[in-house]
Amino acid sequence: MKDEVKKRIQAVHRFFAGEEPEAICTSLGRSRSWLYKWINRYTEDDDTWCNRLSTQPSMVANRTPVEIEEIVKMVRLNLYNRNLFYGAQAILWELEDLGVIPLPSQRTINRILSRNNLTHRRTGRYEPKGTPYPKLPALLPNQTHQMDMVGPCYLTGPIRFYLDGTLAIWTRLGIPDNLQVDNAMSFLGSPKHPRAISQFIRLCLHYSVEPWFIPMSEPWRNGMVERFNLNWV
Repeated sequence: MKDEVKKRIQAVHRFFAGEEPEAICTSLGRSRSWLYKWINRYTEDDDTWCNRLSTQPSMVANRTPVEIEEIVKMVRLNLYNRNLFYGAQAILWELEDLGVIPLPSQRTINRILSRNNLTHRRTGRYEPKGTPYPKLPALLPNQTHQMDMVGPCYLTGPIRFYLDGTLAIWTRLGIPDNLQVDNAMSFLGSPKHPRAISQFIRLCLHYSVEPWFIPMSEPWRNGMVERFNLNWV
């Protein structure tokens, strides 16, 4: 038994034995408020009365409801099993589609994943796959642009809004000689006809822009714009 607990028990027993509070406090080096605190807590049928109570609040005002936390974990597992992106942003989009209320923020989702050890980071030094890829020139303005679409984001109707967005960027910055992009489905003709020329490729060819597709699963080839999107999102 710890010395502090022994002093509490001893002080209370001495008090009920009729000893003066002042004498008890002086001998133990404690205040009268300390003595009466433990006298009030004394319970004959409970041996734990002399233990310190936890100062941790029983309720946390900003704590995410347990139901929401479980939904986040289930959505993350579902995306992982479907071999889809399963980060906080992807989970947030999935929760929006499911109509989950209250909708947690991306920061809250990150905390839930971290609290449940559901984050995976590469350990050790990265070993490149050795896939050959040309180093595009970027010494002069508009020699090479990097492009990465944030999504999936969908609008109702047949309009592919990223085409107008791409043209608006070129109007402001200038038309590049090369455009470096990843292998998104929006660059293909369609899921049924992937070898067809998409509207995006037609737009590039119309303005004499040469598109370059980075290898699959190698986002560092487009590292500058990938990093920008991470900060922007």
